[in-house]
Amino acid sequence: MLEALTQKLQLALRGLRGKGRLTEKDVDAALREIRLSLLEADVNFQVVKDFVARVREQAVGQEVLKSLSPDQRVVQIVHDALMELLGSEESTFALGNKPPAVVMLVGLQGSGKTTFAGKLALNLKDSERRKPLLVAADLKRPAAVEQLQKLASEHNLPVFEIGRNKTPAQVARAAVAHARSENLDTVIIDTAGRQTVDAEMMAEAVQIRDAVKPQQTLFVVDAMTGQDAVNVAATFDKEVGIDGVVLTKLDGDARGGAVLSIRQVTGKPVMFVSTGERLDALELFHPERMASRILGMGDVLTLIEKAEAAFTEEEADELERKLLTEEFSFEDLLAQLHQMKKMGPLDQLLGMIPGFGGGMRVDEKQLARNEAIIKSMTQEERARPSILSGSRKRRIARGSGTSQQMVNQLINQFNQMKRMMKQMAKEQRKMDRHDKGQAGTKQPKAKKGKSPHMPSDAEIAELLRL
Repeated sequence: MLEALTQKLQLALRGLRGKGRLTEKDVDAALREIRLSLLEADVNFQVVKDFVARVREQAVGQEVLKSLSPDQRVVQIVHDALMELLGSEESTFALGNKPPAVVMLVGLQGSGKTTFAGKLALNLKDSERRKPLLVAADLKRPAAVEQLQKLASEHNLPVFEIGRNKTPAQVARAAVAHARSENLDTVIIDTAGRQTVDAEMMAEAVQIRDAVKPQQTLFVVDAMTGQDAVNVAATFDKEVGIDGVVLTKLDGDARGGAVLSIRQVTGKPVMFVSTGERLDALELFHPERMASRILGMGDVLTLIEKAEAAFTEEEADELERKLLTEEFSFEDLLAQLHQMKKMGPLDQLLGMIPGFGGGMRVDEKQLARNEAIIKSMTQEERARPSILSGSRKRRIARGSGTSQQMVNQLINQFNQMKRMMKQMAKEQRKMDRHDKGQAGTKQPKAKKGKSPHMPSDAEIAELLRL
């Protein structure tokens, strides 16, 4: 997520680290690199100018330059300025309490409106227990209705469509009436887009808006389009009126221009970010977390939320027991790999760990090969790796389309991982016993799931080799 920008900003700030004292010249040199990085990322020029001026005003003060850790203070100033740029407060996606609530999606063709419609419906269904209805109001693009139906069918989501002989406004109005009669509490309208802004598209969007009076009108934009997205958003806000922004394809080669410019220019908050092709690859937008990710400082809170969604407390307890008693097997490793896939691409998870943003890649092909090797083992071999003789390894290599050397490598890494995870689990147990032994000290109640000892950077790198 914004790896190129993250690497450039980290490089710009690296020159400040480790210096006992900073001069205005040091700060100006770093800000020059930051300015170039933001402009290369296609951030709006005026936004960059104001951002750099704001940071410099705070960073060259005597209080910062003469502090004991001036480099850390400057990094914090940059972080806070980024957060202000992104929106100092988290926006609220409010749907009201009078069903059905209507959400209208607008944007150019190819921005990802249809896919986001499916993602939003699934998110509302799973996380808020709402009953959404998807509305196919894009009657211009060939197969647009069929695409929405296909997305919806994979997750048992209802779609409303009445053919192409009606206007989009008539379809939207009929969909709201249908939702009301079927006790569906949320209507999500997928509207038509164009390659560029034109009067016909705007008129159509206005007609739909006037017909159903949506509680939320969201502008959906491809995060890779840079400043162009900002200009289009401003036009939609002027002609139709938007309540918030959705950034899609943020997992791709997004330069960052749209992310950092759109709120400052339009005054509208970013509400959601789409981070992958799967329908569950959708996140609420948190300005502080995004600022931390951009600076390579990680996003531990989102990582914990993803882990809590993928692992139950019972599963975490059972995993800890197996690690402590050395019962952890290849069968358990395979289950853990499947659970981690539910959390999203490993590159993205790695970017949420402090210090790893934009700096390390995970070989997904190697992970797939390791999974194939484990699946080529018998149940007994998975449970008791010690019985893996040379002939068994050759059979596994043939069955998985790999080599015996790769099989041996996986076994060695698995044994190293078991030792490392067992040590981590023991350290956590010691911490838990120490906390319980604190007489008269009231400990905060832990959230759902475990809070394991945080491994070192070297340990994380070793675990991800598996």
